[in-house]
Amino acid sequence: MFNSLSDRLTATFKNLRGKGRLSEADVDATVREIRRALLDADVAVSVVREFTSRIRERALGAEVSGALNPSQQIVKIVNEELVEILGGETRRIRMAKTGPTIIMLAGLQGAGKTTLAGKLAKWLKAQGHSPILVACDLQRPNAVTQLQVVGQRAGVPVFAPHPGATSELEHPAGDPVAVASAGVAEARQKLHDVVIVDTAGRLGVDAEMMDQARRIRQAIIPNEVLFVIDSMIGQDAVNTAMAFDNGVNFTGIVLSKLDGDARGGAALSVASVTGKPVMFASTGEGLDDFELFHPDRMASRILDMGDVLTLIEQAEKAWDKDEAARMAKKFADQEDFTLDDFLAQMQQIRNMGSMKKMLMMMPGAQNIRQQLENFDEREIDRVEAIVRSMTPHERVAPKIINGSRRARIAKGSGVHVSEVNGLLERFAQAQKMMKKMAQGGMPGMPGMPGMGGPGGGRKNAKNAPKKKARSGNPAKAAQELREAEAKRANAASAAPTGAAFGQGAADFDPSTLNLPKGFEKFLGK
Repeated sequence: MFNSLSDRLTATFKNLRGKGRLSEADVDATVREIRRALLDADVAVSVVREFTSRIRERALGAEVSGALNPSQQIVKIVNEELVEILGGETRRIRMAKTGPTIIMLAGLQGAGKTTLAGKLAKWLKAQGHSPILVACDLQRPNAVTQLQVVGQRAGVPVFAPHPGATSELEHPAGDPVAVASAGVAEARQKLHDVVIVDTAGRLGVDAEMMDQARRIRQAIIPNEVLFVIDSMIGQDAVNTAMAFDNGVNFTGIVLSKLDGDARGGAALSVASVTGKPVMFASTGEGLDDFELFHPDRMASRILDMGDVLTLIEQAEKAWDKDEAARMAKKFADQEDFTLDDFLAQMQQIRNMGSMKKMLMMMPGAQNIRQQLENFDEREIDRVEAIVRSMTPHERVAPKIINGSRRARIAKGSGVHVSEVNGLLERFAQAQKMMKKMAQGGMPGMPGMPGMGGPGGGRKNAKNAPKKKARSGNPAKAAQELREAEAKRANAASAAPTGAAFGQGAADFDPSTLNLPKGFEKFLGK
């Protein structure tokens, strides 16, 4: 959604890097570019004017002139002002103290209210609530049927006493106000703690629609009235939002279709103009593509700083703790990383959702956006098919996979042999890295404790004494190992007794080190 705006702002801030001091001309040029970027993104003119004036005032103040890095200070100011116009802080649903919490949805037809009702219901259900959907959109053809299908997919009951219109020529039967009241009564009787009322929309703001929404609000007295707005409508978002605010006095905003390719001006304009917070965002077509709106995280995404907190939350929800514990134990015991483990990790990642969306939450993702857009999500399916085409023994011991086996695996998974070869090569590299990490080192990172030896740096790596390579003959290798152990034993006996921390060598107990199984034989125990 904010790709264009993010690119423009990132390019603007690049021009400030390396400057030890910013003149008034530098600040004016930066503010001018920010203004153009926001106007191109369809942000309301009044919002742009107020936003840029605050940035200029702060940029010319003491917080920038006295800063060690003025360009980073400008980015910090822009980030804080973006958070402010997006709502300031995260706003959650105000739950009713007694009885069910009533949430009324309002908005134009085509904004995605019905689908969003199912998304909100599923999200609330995951939070431990027991929601019910009420079908009050009796005007739009098959709107009631659509809500029933969405409710079934979300696993949430739907109260729909009237079928509504089935075609544009049919006059709708039933009173939406009466249906809303009956739905709330049904929720009280069935002990549902949340009621979500889906109301009718129109192709444009008109008096009839607004009057109906106003009467529904007066009848059910909702705790929250959420205005659902299409993020792709641009400048008209402000006029629509103001009309609905005057008509039904909504309490919060939901941005739908935030995954679209529009410029995103609605998101930056509506909250600032109406003074009402953005509470939720719909980020895709699936029922799980729905999230609580965090102004600070959205501002970070716009400025290409990433959204690591949301990424961590998604991982915590999707990650299997038992599988993670199993892998941790296997890692600690220095067991081999197998293709079965690789497949299990792939399943864990798949449960987190779209790879593209996850990668776009990483800091600096805008720099590789073209590559991410070209990324094929089906690549994970192909990798899974290759691994599942292997026998259980091949997954545990991939070294036995010769040419004929590779041809069989490729045929079974519907890919070329080159793709099987590529997967096995990548897996071999991952296996080596896992072994290195299990032994207390990280490949490619010298100079840190436990990560490539003490001292670090290329000079130390060059000057370090080279270890004698172990013989390929098993008997000779065992002899070399015994000789090395004998040398270490002699050195230990020649060392002075006592220790720097007051513990003598005779008091040493290897069991306190929590060593891997079978390691005692190397200590002579």
